[in-house]
Amino acid sequence: MPYQNILVAVDLGSTTETVAGRASALAKQNGATLHVLHVIEPLAITYGGDIPMDFSAIQEEIQGQAKEQLDRLCESLDVPDSHQHLVTGRPEAEIPTQAKAIDCDLIVVGTHARWGLALLLGSTTDGVMHSAECDVLAVKVDAAT
Repeated sequence: MPYQNILVAVDLGSTTETVAGRASALAKQNGATLHVLHVIEPLAITYGGDIPMDFSAIQEEIQGQAKEQLDRLCESLDVPDSHQHLVTGRPEAEIPTQAKAIDCDLIVVGTHARWGLALLLGSTTDGVMHSAECDVLAVKVDAAT
């Protein structure tokens, strides 16, 4: 049975177009609905709360910039506003949660080659694959792309 509801999770970095392009092609090929998700990690989590300062203004700026980038990406993919999702949290938890909330049958994420400490600690893609209730497609991307 072809996929009907696809969620692509993007980091809005240099590999976003590759991952989103693959998801868009799959959606078109299957006649599926495409949703695009970007997860913003809270600065308090990123810095572990070690820095005693208010990050709210910086977090709002990050949110605004992410929204602009997500809008541009979705416009190029012809994804309507109702299928654009911008959430705050830990990507490995928020991606499967969002996929379940919108009843996706496929999650598309990018994955990078990992070495050293990153290999031992795991990755967002690994976290998504282990907690998702649907299929996950990991698109291999090169950070230099």
